Amino acid sequence: MPRRKALANTNNDAAADKALQPTRAKRARTVFNLELPHRRQIIGDVLVCGAGDTGQLGLGEDVLERKRLALVEGIPRAVDVCAGGMHSLVLTNSGDIYSFGCNDEGALGRDTKEKGSESRPAIIELPGKALAISAGDSHSACLLEDGRVFAWGSFRDSHGNMGLTIDGNKRTPINLLEGSVCCSIASGADHLVILTTAGKAFTVGCAEQGQLGRISERSVNGEGRRGKQDLLRPDELIIKRTKPFEAIWATNYCTFVRESQTGIIWAVGLNNYKQLAHVKDIERVLTPIKTNLKDVKQIAGGQHHTLILDNAMRCLAVGRHNYGRLGLGDVKDVVSEPTAIKQLNGKAAFVGCGETVSFTITNDGKLYSWGMGTNLQLGVGDGDDEMEPVEVVSKNTQNKRMLLADGGGQHSVFLVEAAVQEAQKENVPATKKTEAKPAAAAAVGAAAADDKAETQNEDTVAADNDNDDQNNPTPSGATKPAKKMAAKRGRGKKN
Repeated sequence: MPRRKALANTNNDAAADKALQPTRAKRARTVFNLELPHRRQIIGDVLVCGAGDTGQLGLGEDVLERKRLALVEGIPRAVDVCAGGMHSLVLTNSGDIYSFGCNDEGALGRDTKEKGSESRPAIIELPGKALAISAGDSHSACLLEDGRVFAWGSFRDSHGNMGLTIDGNKRTPINLLEGSVCCSIASGADHLVILTTAGKAFTVGCAEQGQLGRISERSVNGEGRRGKQDLLRPDELIIKRTKPFEAIWATNYCTFVRESQTGIIWAVGLNNYKQLAHVKDIERVLTPIKTNLKDVKQIAGGQHHTLILDNAMRCLAVGRHNYGRLGLGDVKDVVSEPTAIKQLNGKAAFVGCGETVSFTITNDGKLYSWGMGTNLQLGVGDGDDEMEPVEVVSKNTQNKRMLLADGGGQHSVFLVEAAVQEAQKENVPATKKTEAKPAAAAAVGAAAADDKAETQNEDTVAADNDNDDQNNPTPSGATKPAKKMAAKRGRGKKN
């Protein structure tokens, strides 16, 4: 028989060749890390306008409204401002926070037992210095220099007070997300969004409009098996197959997050007027959806509308059109796609919103407002609605740059560059100033006259009230009229 051909054993050779090949180096995993923000540096004066029946203007308990921008005294070297539903926060360049307004549910974060103390700015005791602040209808929050997030007050839902945590309201600041280093916070009307340095987004608060982005349909009202525990405990907003997040924004009932590297912006929450900037025909979005928003610098919003500031310095508006809140003129229907406000093209530097009002600050430091004028939040001196942006002129803003603007439930708060910066620039050669246009000068003169008349009227009203109290003293045992709470606390109906 012929001999069988022996098969060569190549296993050992292959193993030897493999041993001779250099070992591939494992790809090092890049650790994503965001830096803590810098505290704003430009020092400003705090200005307010609108309704002040709960002290949210910070002008004292006798001042019930201001038609034009009025100066709030007693706050040294302010650098940031926020307007809540019926309260206000101010951050100073030293990291202190001042608060004033309604404190029924602890939104001021300090003791206000002394009569009238809630209507004047006073400092909040914190375990550290703050870098940033945010405010909602009845809650407040801040980011400290060490990355901790402290909050106080209460969230609310359609049934009323929810508490800040499962233990109830917190009248003094508490650490809301222990063990995490955070770099950004954003408040909606009744929810809070937190971004960590690791690029993770956490949400807490009311979920009825889907704004938390992580609660199922049957649990958004807090009536599931776990009650409100999942709502009032900060938990991560997870979107599958996404990069770490690099930015967050919140409007009254919406949340926006932006991915790093891709720049994709995801949105979740109330969409009954297309305020999520997504054409999806659904009133309430419970899980984040991808939007087409690109090159976004800032997002702000009110009850049913959203403003977007892009890198081209355009202000785009989307959502409900009523009362002129979009600034697009006499629009007859819902605007379902972000639309640029032509008047502000190429010069918008900052956007802000109240419930039904909008603000823009241009690159030359001018303030424009539009929307519902009923509560005098626009600062233009009357109660008319403005369908398009109108420049806000006041003796307190004359020849000064506006820095920030924010709207609450019935009031607005602003930051205008303070004169202290002008003193620091004394050694800088001054450029020749052009004469103001007659129309602008006339407008400033009219604003000053209105401010003076308004102050005189308030003095007269205060005197009349004092006489009424003397002639008609309150009967023993009778209570004074209670502060307006449920109806005025919220920023309006959600539908």
